[in-house]
Amino acid sequence: MNHYTPENFSLTQSVGFSINKARNLLITEMDTALKDLDITSQQMGILLSVHWNVATTPFELSRLLGIDTGLMTRMLDKLEARGLLERSRSIEDRRVVNLELTKEGNAIAVQLPSIAPVVLNRRLKRFTKAEFEEFRRLLNKFLAE
Repeated sequence: MNHYTPENFSLTQSVGFSINKARNLLITEMDTALKDLDITSQQMGILLSVHWNVATTPFELSRLLGIDTGLMTRMLDKLEARGLLERSRSIEDRRVVNLELTKEGNAIAVQLPSIAPVVLNRRLKRFTKAEFEEFRRLLNKFLAE
């Protein structure tokens, strides 16, 4: 079913506009909350993914976080330069780069689960539990291919 046509399309009333605006708002608020740790919300995603072993290679991180490989490389360069993670070649396959957090990277990663929920809960405070669950369901449906 087509929800938009050239006749009814309006930039500010489109789902894409609202999702982008919500993303930008959330990134700004999360970046502010992470300022004392001197990391960004995108770097938070990398640190938590590696810390929780959800993704341990640049390729896996790029797919999981929806970040192109060029930007991912630059972000990993910065985190490595800060001493938060280390890259090493796989012994089994030299084409694969494995990522591991340093002691300092892990120290930051363990603090993140107490910071991110504060930002998210502040945005979701007007949602009932049922609305929150429906919102998550609909977002997952939107993201499904």
